Amino acid sequence: MTFEEWTRQGVPKLLRFATVLCGDGHLAEDMVQDAVIKAQRNWDRIQQADRPDAYLRKIVVNEYLSWRSKWSRFIPRPQIDPDSSAPDHAVRYADRDQLIAELAKLPRRQRAVLVLRFYGGLSDPEIAETLGCSASTVRAYASRALSTLRVGMAPSPTLPSPRTGANHAH
Repeated sequence: MTFEEWTRQGVPKLLRFATVLCGDGHLAEDMVQDAVIKAQRNWDRIQQADRPDAYLRKIVVNEYLSWRSKWSRFIPRPQIDPDSSAPDHAVRYADRDQLIAELAKLPRRQRAVLVLRFYGGLSDPEIAETLGCSASTVRAYASRALSTLRVGMAPSPTLPSPRTGANHAH
């Protein structure tokens, strides 16, 4: 497969993956552009790999993880897809906004593990290969991230109103 053939097929998938990973389409475009430039320089070696798409996905993840100073203060905003054929109601927007905000609070590696697992559909060994760690580390990151999301997205208890509940001494 030539580099041009791969770009026609692979870049759109890589862009969707990067958008989910970083939470912003414009920043995802920058990351994918950097990854494609690196891939073009090394295409002779990459095309020989068993899974060129996995190699490119790893480049994108590494770009995401290495942009600490640039991204440390960034909180992604949800993007509305105007071409969506399914109805999108206010509750769905609120839930998505809350999930994106909670994902943004996670450490980068935990977020990368969740995106690779739930969006990318990768197994723990594949995620470990992408991140350069062990499968047990991947499971630990996923466990911590999911626990954090459960706490952050749990419904807050309602407080009793002064008229219906609490008795005050004053």
